[in-house]
Amino acid sequence: MTNPDIVIIGSGIGGATIASGLAGSGASILMLERGEKLPTTTHTRDTRAIFVDGHYRPKEMWREVGGAAFNPGNYYYVGGNSKFYGAVLIRYRRQDFSAMEHYGGVSPAWPFSYEAFEPWYSRAEQLFRVRGALGEDPTEPFHSIPYAFGPVPDEPPIARARAELKGLGLHPASLPLGVDIDAWLKDGKTGWDAFPNTGTGKVDAQTGPLAAALADRNIRLETSAHVEYLEASSDARTIAAVHYRQNGTLKKVTPKLVILSAGAVNSAVILLRSPSPNNGKGGGKGLANHSDQVGRNFMNHNSSAMLAIDPRRRNDAVYQKTLMLNDYYLSDGKGGKPLGNVQLLGKIDGNILRANVKLAPKFALDFMAGHAVDWYLMCEDLPDPESRIMVDGKDIVMQWRRSNMQSLDGLTKVMRENFRACGYPIVLSRPFDKRTPSHQCGTVKMGDDPATSPLDPFCRSFDHRNLFVVDASFLPNSAAVNPALSIAAQALRVADHIRKTELVA
Repeated sequence: MTNPDIVIIGSGIGGATIASGLAGSGASILMLERGEKLPTTTHTRDTRAIFVDGHYRPKEMWREVGGAAFNPGNYYYVGGNSKFYGAVLIRYRRQDFSAMEHYGGVSPAWPFSYEAFEPWYSRAEQLFRVRGALGEDPTEPFHSIPYAFGPVPDEPPIARARAELKGLGLHPASLPLGVDIDAWLKDGKTGWDAFPNTGTGKVDAQTGPLAAALADRNIRLETSAHVEYLEASSDARTIAAVHYRQNGTLKKVTPKLVILSAGAVNSAVILLRSPSPNNGKGGGKGLANHSDQVGRNFMNHNSSAMLAIDPRRRNDAVYQKTLMLNDYYLSDGKGGKPLGNVQLLGKIDGNILRANVKLAPKFALDFMAGHAVDWYLMCEDLPDPESRIMVDGKDIVMQWRRSNMQSLDGLTKVMRENFRACGYPIVLSRPFDKRTPSHQCGTVKMGDDPATSPLDPFCRSFDHRNLFVVDASFLPNSAAVNPALSIAAQALRVADHIRKTELVA
C-alpha cells in the first residue's frame, strides 16, 4: 500500500467511523494514528493514577494568547479521546438543527434538517450498540429505528434520584450509552466515565467501528504516525501528499483522497501548519482556508460538576452514570430561553475530588464523595470567529472566548434548587476549565457558502476537492449534548457520499 487510494488521519470517532463506512468498497485505505494502542496496566482502574497523577494525560503543553501554558486533556491513543469518554451517544435535538436564540446570542442552523440526518443517527446507534429507551424524554426527536438494547440499569441510589426528580414534576430519562455493563464490571468495579477502556465493555471508536473496519484487508492502520502537514498540488486544487513522522523518520504518502480526522484542535492545526499558496484572503494561512475560518469558531461546552450531598444517606453506586434531564434544554422552564442538559457523572471518590480540591483532608473528601450524587451540567457555547485555535511555530495557541455563560448560571441555580427540594441539604458546584476538553468543536465548520465555511455539507473542502474533514471540527454549533453520535452519524453519511461520488467504477 505504497500509495493508497485514501488516507485517513486519526482513529477517533470520526476517522474510525468513516473507515467502517468505507469498508468493503474495494478502496485501499491507510489510517495514520499518532498514538499507540492503549495497554492494560495496573493504572487502568486506579483513580489516583488517572485523576491525581495524570498518568494518561499527554506530555505536550498548549498555551493561551499571552503566553500562559497549560496541559490539555486530549488523549493520543488508537481510538482517540473516545478511549476515555463517558460513552454518552445522544442525538442532537431536532431544534438544534435550526437557528435557536440563547441568552448569549443565536446558535446557527445546520445546512440540512434533522429529518434528512435522522437515518444516519439510526445507523450510528446500531454501529455503537447503543443502550437506551424511548418515551422518557419529551425533547427526544423522532427515531426511525428503536434502540437495539435496553438502557443500562439504574443502581438503587440512582433509581431513588430518578424518583425524586419525577416527584418534582420533572422528566428524568435514561442516558443512551455505548456500554455493555456486565463486560465493563467484569474487568473492575468502577464507572467508565473518564476511565481508559482496555477491554470490550465500552464501545468506543476502537472497539466499535475501527474493529469492523480493520476486518477489511484493504484497510491498514499505522500507529506512531504523527502527521505534520499536507502538501497542496501545484494548482492548489487538491491535496497532493501527506507528510508524517513515524519513529523519528519523516515519510510521505500520495493518496487520491485525504480524510482529516485528527480532532477539532489538531485538524485545524494541521491545516494551519500546511504550506499554502497566496490566493484569496486566506492565502498564507494554511490550507482549506480561503474563507479565513480554519481554527475559528472554537467551541467547548460551558459545563460544571455539581455534587448533591446528603450526609444522612450514603451513595454506594459503582458506576452511577445512567440518567439525564432535559427539562431545561429548550427553555428555562418559565418560558425563557434555553439553559442546557443535565446528566450524571461517573461515581467520584476521594481521589477524584483530590484532583480538584487540594487542601481538604482525605477523610473529608472520602465522606463527601460517599454521600454525593454527582452531576454534570452542560450548556451551549456559541460560535465566535475570535474564539480560535492558532499556531505559533511549534506551539498550539488557544484563544477561547466563552459565550452564553448566563445559561450555565441559570442551570446551576435551578438545579441547586431542585436538588435541595429533593432532600440534599448541601449542593456544591464547580465549572470545568480549559484543561478539560468538554466536547471541543467547530474549528473547520461546514456550511453552504465557501466565503464563510471551509467545508460543504458533506465535509468536503471547498478549496481542495479531494480533502474531507470529518471530526468535531465540522460542527456548526455545539448544541448542549455530547457530540460523539453526531460525529459518527455524519461520518457514515460522508462515507456513503464518497462511495457514490469518488469510488464508482
